[in-house]
Amino acid sequence: MALPTRRIFLLPPGLFTAREAVSWAGANERVNVAVVGVRGRGRDHIDGWVKGPNVTVAAVCDIDSGNVERAQAFTAQLGGGQPRGYADMRKVLEDKSIHAVSIATCNHWHALGTIWALRAGKDVYCEKPVSHNLREGRLMVEAARKYNRIVQAGMQSRSTPHKIEAVGLLREGVIGKLYMAKGLCHKRRKSIGRSPDGPVPPGVDYDMWLGPAPMRPFNPNRFHYNWHWFWDTGNGDIGNQGVHELDICRWGLGVSGLPKKVWSSGGKFIYDDDQETPNTQTALLDYGQAQIEFEVRGLIANGEGSVEWDGQNTIGNIFYGSEGYLCLDAYGYHIYKGEKRELVRQHKVTGKVWDTQPHFDNFIAAVRSRKQGDLNCDILEGHLSAGLCHLANASYRLGRSLKVEPAKENFGADAEANAMLTRKYRAPYLIPDPV
Repeated sequence: MALPTRRIFLLPPGLFTAREAVSWAGANERVNVAVVGVRGRGRDHIDGWVKGPNVTVAAVCDIDSGNVERAQAFTAQLGGGQPRGYADMRKVLEDKSIHAVSIATCNHWHALGTIWALRAGKDVYCEKPVSHNLREGRLMVEAARKYNRIVQAGMQSRSTPHKIEAVGLLREGVIGKLYMAKGLCHKRRKSIGRSPDGPVPPGVDYDMWLGPAPMRPFNPNRFHYNWHWFWDTGNGDIGNQGVHELDICRWGLGVSGLPKKVWSSGGKFIYDDDQETPNTQTALLDYGQAQIEFEVRGLIANGEGSVEWDGQNTIGNIFYGSEGYLCLDAYGYHIYKGEKRELVRQHKVTGKVWDTQPHFDNFIAAVRSRKQGDLNCDILEGHLSAGLCHLANASYRLGRSLKVEPAKENFGADAEANAMLTRKYRAPYLIPDPV
């Protein structure tokens, strides 16, 4: 496969490079964090960083001035003081007092925001999926290594105690030799309906919000949260909720790299609305000695195994081995063995647990130690797990199975499929390649 056309990229004016960044380390020094994207998930980031050990939310940034003001007030309400407010991430990166950037933007901004921050000498916590396409993820890994920065992928299951315990048991052979891992995203999604194009809301920098995506008229149905369901900005539910369960599948099986073959099928059923991505999707990822099976069901669906059903959703994993199977979700795990499928062990989480805080704390610890190996979910792991979503979506959109060359992270001589490894970026929001 020919590599994508080299994109000439210049850092924004006034932005220093990582080599010029003031060195910072120390177990007892305060870590100054800037949160970028503060309407939804970004507020969770603010909450987590304020609760972190010796951490300050020094700045908040959003393309909506109203979101910036509300985030500043929210930070103060939590006892975190008054962070500086920005509309443009590039202004945040000019501030040499900022040590780390916490990215909770739309998917299509994850890679560009991360690479900008790395080149500016910042460490990064990036929400899942870390990339909008496969090539972006690899460039993020390359940038993290080139600039020797700490980058945590926001897949908090890697820091959740009972999930760590369950994966450890799988490694020990609790259900024998593993042959399949299944990810379940039976997450009820209502129709988004249809909405005409309209005026850009006051205080919103719409050009900046689109960033690398193609220019198009503003449509409210493509904006708040629903951006997940459009290919320009999101990756469907397989890349939204599903990336967590796909990561657990790969983690539990102990497979590194990409599979050798992928097949995905489904559709947008029942609803007649603006959504582009499927509300029903099945994917099979073939690793040779084991396979991953994944399901998106956005419509009314049943539970499966002993994975918790909360009345609407069944979200979790089932691992199958030569001696039994293990069901894992946010509430604990159950292990069944033998031909009679007898329950031999279970663990139930008591009380309400917010599983993101340990993941934030792990990132801060690695920022202080300056050791990438201290991270529970380094950017490489985030890239590979997001890659499973991108491979599945490529197969779904092309309507056929695809052979993968894992070492090259492409589809071999399949030009049509290889065209989906990247995208056409809108100037000046260009992903640097190489970094």
